[in-house]
Amino acid sequence: MNYAHSITLSAPFDEAVRLTREALAAQGFGILTEIDVNATFAAKLGPEVAATLGDYLILGACNPPLAHRAITADPNIGLLLPCNVVVRRGPGATETLIQAIDPATMVQLSGQEGIQAVADEADTRLRAALDSVQATAAE
Repeated sequence: MNYAHSITLSAPFDEAVRLTREALAAQGFGILTEIDVNATFAAKLGPEVAATLGDYLILGACNPPLAHRAITADPNIGLLLPCNVVVRRGPGATETLIQAIDPATMVQLSGQEGIQAVADEADTRLRAALDSVQATAAE
């Protein structure tokens, strides 16, 4: 099962992160969590391990009205929230990969009535954000 929507940019990592944040905000998503995996690996596993990873950032994106609808439909859905968006670039890479979770994963795991509509709207918004990032980076 493919559980991610992905785009690849020629843009540098920092620019890809900026564009991603802006596009998510334009779609009503705030960033609740931010995990710099490279920094965490460097601190916990050593700089040599982090160096093999490259840049890797996980953004926990949340659209509050959608999250409210999802939690109301299935209180257990919080286990799958927020919607993770990953921006990563391997060492020496010339492109940056941006991935967003496919909200259909929530539907498959929950099975509760009401989750499908929320997942569909979240999917539309996440895809629009990725499309926006790709269009803006191409300018």
